[in-house]
Amino acid sequence: MYTAHPDRYAEMPYRRTGRSGLKLPAISLGLWHNFGPADRTVETQRAILRRAFDLGVTHFDLANNYGPPPGAAESAFGEALKADLVAYRDELIISTKAGYLMWPGPYGEWGSRKYLLSSLDQSLTRMGLDYVDIFYSHRPDPETPLEETMGALHTAVQQGKALYVGISNYSAEQTREAARILGELGTPLLIHQPRYSMLDRRPEDGGLLDALDELQVGSIVFSPLEQGLLTGRYLDGIPEDSRAASDSPFLNSDAVTEDLVQQLRELNDIAKGRGQTLAQLALAWVLRGGRVTSALVGASSPKQIEDSVGTIANLDFDAEELARIEAIVKGA
Repeated sequence: MYTAHPDRYAEMPYRRTGRSGLKLPAISLGLWHNFGPADRTVETQRAILRRAFDLGVTHFDLANNYGPPPGAAESAFGEALKADLVAYRDELIISTKAGYLMWPGPYGEWGSRKYLLSSLDQSLTRMGLDYVDIFYSHRPDPETPLEETMGALHTAVQQGKALYVGISNYSAEQTREAARILGELGTPLLIHQPRYSMLDRRPEDGGLLDALDELQVGSIVFSPLEQGLLTGRYLDGIPEDSRAASDSPFLNSDAVTEDLVQQLRELNDIAKGRGQTLAQLALAWVLRGGRVTSALVGASSPKQIEDSVGTIANLDFDAEELARIEAIVKGA
């Protein structure tokens, strides 16, 4: 029987989420394409979760469509929770989302009240939970009034099926409006989950981070390692067993150009100078200055989560390091 490490809270920093009372670990574990697939054993999945929790990772992030197939990640997590972590439920932050395609017909995706609340009920069943800590609208719906989508999130809290609510993939303008609607309903917007990395600056360029600062809303960023590009796997080109070499819709070989590989090598030199891996440098960079509450990472082995958590040993940058990173990434 699993017993959590007694010193699991000794090293991990926990950051307050916006102006709420909730704190999240600097490193959170996302169960996207790493949980549920047949090519990863149940024991490996459980070992990743146990190791993460032993290292102070208290937040596990899911969505209804994670797997594959959709729903598989939640089902696998539910089994692991029951086997190893159920005694620690009150020490965990568990989140899920709804917005992408889950079942056929007009009620199986997007942001209607019908879809969101039905999906949440299904997610709770798959995970064997009475409630999730955070429930997200996974993407804005261009055809459903934002009042309806945010109203559904508010209802989830009123029903006791979610403690907090968040949004993901919303623009700065949409985020401001969502926060206004939720505020009027009495369910504050807790957090936004955008894609953000050294190589993807859209939350900066589009004003999202500024909006979150103004609204005092937290942020947890996904793909901080840019689909593995910032893990060091591509320093010598494209490995045969890498995501870029597969038929993955998220990263293809055309993206791994000679110029990009040179950039990665130069960034890796900075990481070495800081005593970090390239992945740790990338995670530290998104966490710099405290604007981002938590960085979401995936893991295919306990060793990978150990490397990610190792980031917390050095989260500070001097002005010269930041300038060098900017010059490399922007090609100056």
